[in-house]
Amino acid sequence: MTVDIRVIRAGQMYRYYLRETVVGDGRRPVRTPLRDAQEQAGVPAGRWMGRGLAALGLAPGEEVTEAQLRNLFGERGRHPDADRIEADLLAAGASPKQAFKAGALGRQVTVTGVDFVFRPQPSIYLLWALGDEEARLAIEAAHERAIVRVLEWIEDEVAVIRYGKDGIYRVRPPGGLVAARFRHHEARSGRPLLHDHLLLSVKGQRLDGKWGSIHSLALYENTVAASALYNELVAAEVCEELGLATEPRTVTPGRRPVMEIAGVPHELIRWTSRRSDQIAACLADLEHEYVTAVDDDGELKFLPVVSERARVKMERIAARKTRPPKRKTQPLAQLRVWWKSSAILTSGVAADVITSLLDHARAAAAAIRARVAAVVDVALAAVDVAATVFVMNDGGRFHRRHLLAEARRHLALVLRGRRREAGLDEEIVAAAIATHCLDISEPTTTIGLLKDYRLYTARWSLSDLPARPRPPAVPDPDRQPSADPGEPADVRAPGQDAGEWEIPRVPLQYERAVLAGVVVREKLRTTTATVARGRAYDVVAHQQAAMPEQLLPPAAADPEHDDQAPEAGPGEAIDMTALRALRESRTDVEALDLTADRLRRLQEVATKMADGSRVRADRVRADRTIGQDDNTGGAVRPVRPDDQQAHRPQEPGPHHGREAGH
Repeated sequence: MTVDIRVIRAGQMYRYYLRETVVGDGRRPVRTPLRDAQEQAGVPAGRWMGRGLAALGLAPGEEVTEAQLRNLFGERGRHPDADRIEADLLAAGASPKQAFKAGALGRQVTVTGVDFVFRPQPSIYLLWALGDEEARLAIEAAHERAIVRVLEWIEDEVAVIRYGKDGIYRVRPPGGLVAARFRHHEARSGRPLLHDHLLLSVKGQRLDGKWGSIHSLALYENTVAASALYNELVAAEVCEELGLATEPRTVTPGRRPVMEIAGVPHELIRWTSRRSDQIAACLADLEHEYVTAVDDDGELKFLPVVSERARVKMERIAARKTRPPKRKTQPLAQLRVWWKSSAILTSGVAADVITSLLDHARAAAAAIRARVAAVVDVALAAVDVAATVFVMNDGGRFHRRHLLAEARRHLALVLRGRRREAGLDEEIVAAAIATHCLDISEPTTTIGLLKDYRLYTARWSLSDLPARPRPPAVPDPDRQPSADPGEPADVRAPGQDAGEWEIPRVPLQYERAVLAGVVVREKLRTTTATVARGRAYDVVAHQQAAMPEQLLPPAAADPEHDDQAPEAGPGEAIDMTALRALRESRTDVEALDLTADRLRRLQEVATKMADGSRVRADRVRADRTIGQDDNTGGAVRPVRPDDQQAHRPQEPGPHHGREAGH
């Protein structure tokens, strides 16, 4: 995600935020005024945001002072100008108790706010760091406007004030929220990383004028949807303003591709990911320690494969263990000169590409926009969104916010950096719920009646979806883990250390989600053909927009011979003859025929692999059971379930990802 969230507590404001965050993540000199420290660090002053400022007598864009931060976030939720309010009342003859109460915003709280960290995708902040002044200003403006839009969405659709016994009543803050935004320019490694800290106060005013507290859990639950919205808005505005386009890139095999600016070399992104390389090396050691950990009796503590849940926890641990100390901040102009020189010398990208990065990106965008149309088919989008969310959530149960986040990702993939109509994401979610989702809510409390907390599952059955391969139940600790959980483990060579073999991992959820979408679309094609054949959609353009570049049909070199069949290619290639014949078709069901053969082959291969893994696993278990019967009289000791309870190293805070700590 490109939006992180972290809780702000009253004491933490003094220990961390007023000392480091407000001055660009550097170390603030002792007894140095806030504005002077910000000028020395080369970062702009913080600015107030949010519609709730009107109730406090503040205006958007005003500079944030240290006293205001201390009152609102450090003094358990007081008015930003509480000092002035108290002084005026005391001068007018009010008692100290009356003056103190007038400066309070309702009851005092320990959790005074949340820290949202917004950062664009790497290819965008690389253009900001290495591009010309036009690119820098356009990206900063898009970044700021996207934050404003996300904050407005939080105010209108997410934030709720709880009141009444046990907080059974909920109301949106009609006056909006209050937030302070602080700009940072670099990561802990010194590489470019444009990002803003948005300190959002939990204080909100109800309709009766009383101040209450925003439910922070609702903010946490919608962080993924907020991140998807921010990514979509930033990419669309940057691409429209600078004439660029986005393309999907796979960062980690098996995980969801990310949308990056086309034409920005991947080597440059690798140049910024020094921390990612350190985290990956540490993660390999942690995975090896995990799969080889034994208890006092010499038995394996965990399963011999790394589950997705275990890997996420170990990634957080690796990020914390490799976290470097913060560097002294520098002015942005000086940083941009140093970044460009460092990229030319160490990134491995040609100097002319780096110096004309914006031109290269524009050339790549022109090629993409000439070949990829941006047409959104709500019906097909609803299928993809529902299938992906169904598989990505344990038990196949999900909420509306999961569908909304996935719909925004789908739009970013299809539109390739173009702006979309307002409300299109909500339209896709409504279509998915109405057509493909079943409400299984059994509310026992008032909150369960709200639309955001209704519980859904899929209407259709995925009984023919290939089963998830399971590892052998009783592993042999004397054998090296195999890359395939269904294959017998190989004997480990003497002297091998961590990272010298591939740690076996459970297939990732996104891989299964993609296959689920394939199965569902094929089911709908065969069961709803007669019903849907009359609907007119520009599905060919929709399919083209969602295809990776290597699957798009090449331009015909000779129009007179364009009807010739293409040469036979790999088994995974799309039938280009069918694609050209389909250009005259306008129905979604006929468009699904385009890849039916390829999708059926994919299903058959996946099913065969899963069946083979189960057969091999049964054979291995049988062989090991026979061996143990010969040696121990038939006593077979099962492996402890992988519940992550016995192996609980110290976990880092909620900030993790590309650059931990931001």
